[in-house]
Amino acid sequence: MAEAHRRDWAAVLASTVRLTRDLDLAEECAQDAYTRALQTWPRTGVPARPGGWLTTVAGNRARDLLRRESAWRRALPLLVVDDPVPGPEDTAERPVIADDRLRLVFTCCHPALSREAQVALTLRLVCGLSTAEVAHAFLVQESTMAARITRAKKKIAAAAIPYRVPSRAELPERIDAVCEVVHLLFTTGHAPPVGDRLVRADLVDCAVRLARMLHRLLPGAADVAGLLALLLLVDARRGARESASGGLVLLAEQDRGRWDADGIAEGVDLLTRALSAGPPHRYAVQAAIAAVHAEAPSWESTDWAEIVALYDVLLRLWPSPVVELNRAVAVGLRDGPRAGLDALTPLLDEPALATYGYLSAARADFLRRLGKWAQALTAYEEALALTDNAVERDFLVRRLDEVRARLQGS
Repeated sequence: MAEAHRRDWAAVLASTVRLTRDLDLAEECAQDAYTRALQTWPRTGVPARPGGWLTTVAGNRARDLLRRESAWRRALPLLVVDDPVPGPEDTAERPVIADDRLRLVFTCCHPALSREAQVALTLRLVCGLSTAEVAHAFLVQESTMAARITRAKKKIAAAAIPYRVPSRAELPERIDAVCEVVHLLFTTGHAPPVGDRLVRADLVDCAVRLARMLHRLLPGAADVAGLLALLLLVDARRGARESASGGLVLLAEQDRGRWDADGIAEGVDLLTRALSAGPPHRYAVQAAIAAVHAEAPSWESTDWAEIVALYDVLLRLWPSPVVELNRAVAVGLRDGPRAGLDALTPLLDEPALATYGYLSAARADFLRRLGKWAQALTAYEEALALTDNAVERDFLVRRLDEVRARLQGS
C-alpha cells in the first residue's frame, strides 16, 4: 500500500480533481480510495493495475458525493472547466500535453498564490508529501506549513483558479514556481527527510518526468534546460549511493563505474545549451557543480576550487543558508577541515539551519578528521537527534560508534 501511495497518489488525485473541480473533495475521495484498498486488497490481492483501481474507486466516490449532496453547484465555480476549445487563431499557441498531474501542478502554481504557497501546495497535493515533509523542505514548523496549505486551498477556491496547462503567453509568469516545485520534489526524493529509504525513486522519477514535460513545452528556456540537466546529473549517481545491504555510501566512496553514463552525457549536453543561451540561472549553476563531480574520474581528482567558485556564483543568484552550508563544506574539502570548520561557524547562529541535521553532520565530520573526538561525538549526537531518515541514522550511529571507540582509546 505504501508503494501504491508513493507511485500513484499524484495520478489518482489529479484525475479526481478533473472530475470534482474541488481540491478538498478530490483529496477526500482519493484518501477514501486508499482506505478501501487497505480493507479490500488483503482479501482479494493487489490488482494488476493498482493505480487504475484507485482512480476508479476515487472517481466513483466523487460521483456519489456529487450526486448525493448536489455538489456540482458548489464545486463548479471553484475551478474553471478544462481548457476552452481552441479556435484556429490560438491552436498553435496552446501547449498540447494532456497530463492531469501537470495540469494540477500549474493549478497549484497560479500567480494568485504566493510563491511559498504555490510550492507547498504542489508538494502536498501533487507529490503526496506529508505536511511534516513539506515543512522540512521549507525549514519551518509543521503547524506553520499546515496553515499555509489550508490558506492556499481556500485561495484557489475563492479565485476560481483554472485546472489546465496555461497557454504559451501565460507560461513565463508561471514557470519559475513550477520549476521550484519540481526541484524541491526531486530534492525530497533524492534525500528523503523521513522514512526508511535513502532514495524515494517515485518522487525522483516524477520530478524528472515533469522536468522533461516542461522542457518539451519550452525547449528554448534556459532555466528549464538547466533544471533538467541538474536532475539528470545528480540522479546519475543513484545506483552507487547504497551498499548491497542498503547502507549509505558517501560520494567519496562510490563506485563511479555504476554511475549512469547516458544520464551524465544528456545532462552535460543540456547544461551546455543552457549556459550558452544567456546569463546563468541558478539551476544551471547547480548543474555545473554536479557536472564537476560527474566528470571527475575519482574523488581525489575533484576540482574543489572550481566547485567553491561555482558556489560563490550560486550565492549571488540564490542567497540561501543551505547554499552557504554547501559552500562551507566545499571550502573544507579544498583547504582542509580547519578551514571548513571556520566557514561553518557563522552558520551556527542561522535560525533557518537550527534544525537542519546536515550542518551538525558536516561539523562532526570535520572535527573527526581533526581528531577532536569529544567535540565530534557531541556534533554527531546533535546530527542524529535532528535526523529522521532511517538510512542516514544508521550511518550516523556507525560514525558515533567509531568516534566513541577513538575517544575511549585516547
